[in-house]
Amino acid sequence: MLRYAFRALERVAPAAGAGWAARLWCTLPNTGGRRRDDRPEPGERSSLTLPGGRVVAVESWGFGPPVYLMHGWGGWRGQLGGFVRPLTDAGRRVVAVDAPSHGESGPGRLGRGRATGVEFVEALTAAAGKHGKPAAVIAHSLGSAAAAVAVADGLPAARLALIAPSTNLSEGLALFQRTMGFGQRVGTRMVARLERLAGRPLADFDVTDLSRRTGAELPPTLVVHDRRDKEVPYDDGAALAAAWPEAELASTDGLGHQRILRDPAVISLVVDYVTR
Repeated sequence: MLRYAFRALERVAPAAGAGWAARLWCTLPNTGGRRRDDRPEPGERSSLTLPGGRVVAVESWGFGPPVYLMHGWGGWRGQLGGFVRPLTDAGRRVVAVDAPSHGESGPGRLGRGRATGVEFVEALTAAAGKHGKPAAVIAHSLGSAAAAVAVADGLPAARLALIAPSTNLSEGLALFQRTMGFGQRVGTRMVARLERLAGRPLADFDVTDLSRRTGAELPPTLVVHDRRDKEVPYDDGAALAAAWPEAELASTDGLGHQRILRDPAVISLVVDYVTR
């Protein structure tokens, strides 16, 4: 029925179709209220207020140079909780952030249950502005793209660890368009709406060629990706590692897109890299 409706709007009301498509694109997946929590214990809770009054939840543990944790689309900070104790044991302070409309943060700019990639960038940047220059950022999925964009914007992260990184927003948009069944009239207007909302080109989130396209100096980066990831193709992570000047790739097999965050070998590898 969605495809039928979008095909009709493509012909008679592309602007209305674009607005509907943009809202769907920005809507978080319905998890039924379930979320995995791998935090070893509660940390120190705080919050940040972004422009427009959006409240972002932050949690921190330990002392030392700060390492930031940034979850992916539809996730929350507790999914990266397995990194907390190894990092604090290594003398690092861990600062974990929930993007707007995610976890325990308040609604995003588009209201409860909706968010944008730019809001991930804003939340991470604001957290670093309060808690200090990042010794490293450990990020998952879309959070990886947000971390990369934040660095290109000037976030002074000394190291990055990108786990199952989402690297190609343009291809994601194209897949969404094919799935929903709308054409160029709706699609062009949808992208224009999203870019007005973001205040920047959506191509900024195509991060594989970020260094070449922007001239940004990217820090040493570890990319960890599973060959059987069904949500973000392994080849995307491999291409990013090949394209970035100081990046290296670590491959796993059979951990998928989520279990990779709690695998002891992956956690050990990442913690060793960002504290080296």
